[in-house]
Amino acid sequence: MALTTKAWTKWALTRSLWVYHVNAGACNNCDIEVLDLLTPRYDIERFGMLLVGSPRHADVLAVTGVCTRQTAPRVQEVYLQTPRPRVVLAIGSCACGQGIFTEAYHMARPVDETLRAVDPDATILYVPGCPPKPEAMIAAVVKAIEYLKSA
Repeated sequence: MALTTKAWTKWALTRSLWVYHVNAGACNNCDIEVLDLLTPRYDIERFGMLLVGSPRHADVLAVTGVCTRQTAPRVQEVYLQTPRPRVVLAIGSCACGQGIFTEAYHMARPVDETLRAVDPDATILYVPGCPPKPEAMIAAVVKAIEYLKSA
């Protein structure tokens, strides 16, 4: 029995998620926790998650940090370069809602508003915390896999 293109894509995406990490102006606390996922203690690769070097190869964008006025257009550009279906993980309090930098002069909009300006149907999963625990990020990846199975 041959798989249709949509069924094959869904099967392939739920087998392994490739992630492109975007630092949109983070203080690096969240970045360190993302890298902690790759260590043998958490071993995120057991779920098939790999960090890739190009958004064109990614299924998931992991965005850390606030969207400053300088990084907002670049985050949008990286989002548009990622093939569909795509999921965005907003990692950390800053990515979820700008955290303590809400009233700062260099802020653009939160990550979700920045991405929904170019794609109103963007799928964004929020991982709150400053920095979020690796277990919370693993739970978000599992939810992303469940979402892609139903997409």
